[in-house]
Amino acid sequence: MSSGYPETEMVPPAGAALAVATEPPQLPGSEAHPTRRRLGRVLIYAVLILYALITFIPFLWTLATSFKTLPESLQLTLIPVHPTTYGYVKAWTQLQPALPVMFMNSVIIAAIATVTNVVLGALGGYAFARLRFPGREALFLLVLGTLMIPDQLRLVPVYQILINLNLITPGPMNYVAISLVLAISATSLFIMRQFFLTLPYDLEESARMDGAGFFTTFRRVVAPLATPALATVAIMTFQGTWNGFFWPLVILQAPAHWTLPLGLTQFRFQFSTDWPPLMAMDVIATVPIVILYLFFQRYFVGGLSAGAVKG
Repeated sequence: MSSGYPETEMVPPAGAALAVATEPPQLPGSEAHPTRRRLGRVLIYAVLILYALITFIPFLWTLATSFKTLPESLQLTLIPVHPTTYGYVKAWTQLQPALPVMFMNSVIIAAIATVTNVVLGALGGYAFARLRFPGREALFLLVLGTLMIPDQLRLVPVYQILINLNLITPGPMNYVAISLVLAISATSLFIMRQFFLTLPYDLEESARMDGAGFFTTFRRVVAPLATPALATVAIMTFQGTWNGFFWPLVILQAPAHWTLPLGLTQFRFQFSTDWPPLMAMDVIATVPIVILYLFFQRYFVGGLSAGAVKG
């Protein structure tokens, strides 16, 4: 029976239509997806933990061997049966020069190389990233090409230059010679240049509009933003110089200037190796690197990731 009014179509509320439209469709087996994701995550973590343990075994073996006796160090046992500090006592008392002297030599040389690489790497990287001059790209490719030249191939010309400068002597000039050789690396320039390329130009343009020059802009605007990259260069340079063996062996003439890697050779003989003190020195030499990385890990990872964004 008609009511006399025109029939109207019932329209559902807007909220109900939106709820129906946005509700995801239920696919067969979709309830198993969270379980699969959890199993995949557990598997990934298990693989990563296993890989971390495998990479940690050499350091654990070094630490265990440093507390073993000499006969026991030749056995395949991870835990010392008769723990002793013989290795540390011998490494501390029977080295020539003494262990603290070589430790300080390593600190001095690594600190000088770190400072020069950070300063020169930042200035050079900023120039390659921001300044416009003829042959910039070709010069940068030439700098990167030096990464493919091993140190052994550069030995003769570098050594001859240092001799002509009267820097290869048993005196303190050895520190100047090795500082010149390690003053800057192509890796430091590359990391800093890649990081500066990720920074927006607007910040520098605003500084120049206020009358700042290139050096003022670099010092007050760009350098504070480059802390992650600077920390990355500092850690990599300090670690590489601290563990370096080739150039200290070639340049450092006097035993009083030897670094820790050179001191390790005193426990290796023609027909045998005194493993406990050798491993004890390894542990002592590793501690500063571990402490440095723990303090600057956040900046190190941030610098590597930021420098890899733009090529």
